[in-house]
Amino acid sequence: MSAEQDITLDEKRVYGSKEGSTPVFVATGTGLARVEVSADLVGEFGLARRGDTRDVVGSEGRLAVAADDALVGTGDDFAETGFGPAAAVGFDDGLVAAGEGRVARHDDGEWVTLADLDDVRAIAGGMCATKAGVFRLDGEHVGLDDARDLSTDGEVLAATGDGLYYLANGWMDALDGAFRAVAADGERAYAVAADGTLVAREDGEWVDTDVSGDVADVTLGLDAVYAVTTDGQFLVNAGDGWRDRLLGLPEARRIAVP
Repeated sequence: MSAEQDITLDEKRVYGSKEGSTPVFVATGTGLARVEVSADLVGEFGLARRGDTRDVVGSEGRLAVAADDALVGTGDDFAETGFGPAAAVGFDDGLVAAGEGRVARHDDGEWVTLADLDDVRAIAGGMCATKAGVFRLDGEHVGLDDARDLSTDGEVLAATGDGLYYLANGWMDALDGAFRAVAADGERAYAVAADGTLVAREDGEWVDTDVSGDVADVTLGLDAVYAVTTDGQFLVNAGDGWRDRLLGLPEARRIAVP
């Protein structure tokens, strides 16, 4: 949001989803931003929650948020869980969170420790991406090194410091180079290189997109692809090319649709 606009992020109120629009959430150093998007038109946006936000994950209409606590909600309201500072969150038979060397599941209002794991960066599909590689939630190492992100919807892809991998008969090379994020649904697939380049899989080949800027993360909606740059540029592609809008929120890290 530019300084010239009359309404500031402090004053902006975020309302519930508008008919025909999709709420998309961005984890930033300032807080959790909510952006209303209709097809490729970016509408109102503002902070849904203030405070340093490290991760956000959506699943079946719910959101998990990693901040000074592990939070869960629908996007309109968030409930604290008592986990403490969280670095990564996900859903696997309930809310799962990682932080300060442990991975735990929220069960009947209580946190049950599943494993002792350091440097967890992402949680998806019963696995964690960590500095030491990919681990199951129970702490079993299942391969790779320097894992930075995972996508497990329709296929399993891992973004690591030395390549993009897919899980078949073991971990197989998909693309060389360092990657920071990945999103796929079994048909569409996107990945973010360590230099912020956004690539897409087309006809089995990975190709650069025409997105400019240092992309932090990418996610897939039902009918669109959403991405955000590290300096807070929100991007959407609903099939007719990329459109963007500056949110004015630096330190953007993750993006998710409930």
